[in-house]
Amino acid sequence: MRKNFNLKILEILRCPKSKGVLFYNEEDQELICYESKLAYKIIDGIPIMLIEKARLIN
Repeated sequence: MRKNFNLKILEILRCPKSKGVLFYNEEDQELICYESKLAYKIIDGIPIMLIEKARLIN
């Protein structure tokens, strides 16, 4: 079961690598940082903000 992600948290969260702004991708349940080119998975409504667990994006 997919839990809803609280969008208010985006006001305070930043990419741990670049300190850049994160964007929510609802379809893939990820937080995207275009600056560092990383995507952080959201599992059960909780973003996994570990650089080593992030997915590299184009």
